[in-house]
Amino acid sequence: MSLPIIAIIGRPNVGKSTFVNRLVANRIAIVHDEPGITRDRTYQEGFWGDRDFLVVDTGGLVFDDDTEFLPMIREQAMAALQEANVAILVVDGQTGPVPADAEIAQWLRLQPVPFFLAVNKCESAEEGLVQAAQFWELGCGEPYPVSAIHGSGTGELLDEVVKVLPANEDIPDIPETKVAIIGRPNVGKSTLLNMLTGENRSIVSPISGTTRDTIDMRVERDGKYYRLIDTAGIRKKKNVQYGAEFFSIHRAFKAIRRADVVIFVLDAVDGVTEQDQKLANRVMEEGRAAVVAINKWDAVEKDSYTIYDYEKQIKDRLYFLDWAEPLFISALTGQRVDKLLNLVDTAYESHQRRVTTAVVNEVLQEAVEWHSPPTSRQGKQGKIYYGTQVSTQPPTITLFVNDPKRFNEGYRRYIDRQFREQLDFTGTPIRILWRGKKVRDLEKTANKATRV
Repeated sequence: MSLPIIAIIGRPNVGKSTFVNRLVANRIAIVHDEPGITRDRTYQEGFWGDRDFLVVDTGGLVFDDDTEFLPMIREQAMAALQEANVAILVVDGQTGPVPADAEIAQWLRLQPVPFFLAVNKCESAEEGLVQAAQFWELGCGEPYPVSAIHGSGTGELLDEVVKVLPANEDIPDIPETKVAIIGRPNVGKSTLLNMLTGENRSIVSPISGTTRDTIDMRVERDGKYYRLIDTAGIRKKKNVQYGAEFFSIHRAFKAIRRADVVIFVLDAVDGVTEQDQKLANRVMEEGRAAVVAINKWDAVEKDSYTIYDYEKQIKDRLYFLDWAEPLFISALTGQRVDKLLNLVDTAYESHQRRVTTAVVNEVLQEAVEWHSPPTSRQGKQGKIYYGTQVSTQPPTITLFVNDPKRFNEGYRRYIDRQFREQLDFTGTPIRILWRGKKVRDLEKTANKATRV
């Protein structure tokens, strides 16, 4: 569904991110008592009455200062306004009108997008009316007193805002694949997002920690839609201090959980680090499909053996992600980036695949014929009665056996490998659950499954 967009605009520290969290009824945007926490433009879904929409949070607008990230924040805010259906200018009712508010209001009046004025931090109903009245001087129409913290006044404002949005029945419902881009700081995640989207959706800087919020972006290719989610770089836990970075990393982990497929970005210059191994293990634990993108390949000095050495390093150090397809890319030049979404499609299809019980048992029968289950020193052998797929995302197969303890780790890996090779689960983990029951009960169940 291509939802209409409400852009939230304002100077730094007027409570825009808190206001966004109130509109979408979720603590998604990072809120911290520090100017400049929000830098990129971030998108979250919300609804009011019978209307669904996207709320785009933007960084604080400052027109007369070009230090650090401020010019890029302006660029992101302006881009958000260009694609928005309506904007909300947020001001601080406790400080009253300031020249920066008047400058932003003047700029908004020159834009083709309608906008409303939200006077935030009006926690008292009576004082709020007085605080809001001060902002008539901006010439922006009626100022609406609101409290992003308590929620007061937001309903009255949204009643007016949704009137300019299209009705839900006029919006086509289009499925999309959610793709999270994760990795350590400065491996090129934001550059990759910009290359995939064809525009500067995410601020790129050599300064570690530039990306703080998770950044959602919808793109279309060959009739398919993808929601790309850029995340903050995830450092070692001991190096993370409580504050903006702590919340950024927490949101990055949430992005992994809500993604269908993860693009796991490595730095080809640094190779596979210990932190990369921990992140890869996190992807595995969450059961997400994945593609491994080895970025900055253009910066590596190569000979005829280089790529094979890298492939061996990845296989050795990320052995638990050996099911994920690797791709050597350069997000800066675009080298092979166009192939990434093809691998995402493959991983997504594998992650959703469901196999019939008959096919599962055909693979099992062949696997057991080639390599019988191990026998203990006491002469007791493991026996697999039958298997069935019980869920997807990731594909999960339950095997009913006489005693799970009779199957060592080596044989379990062998069965895992047989399922993966025979059923082509490329790009997704598979989970195998070994269930033991009384032999008589299992034999009855197996005979019933065979008759069916």
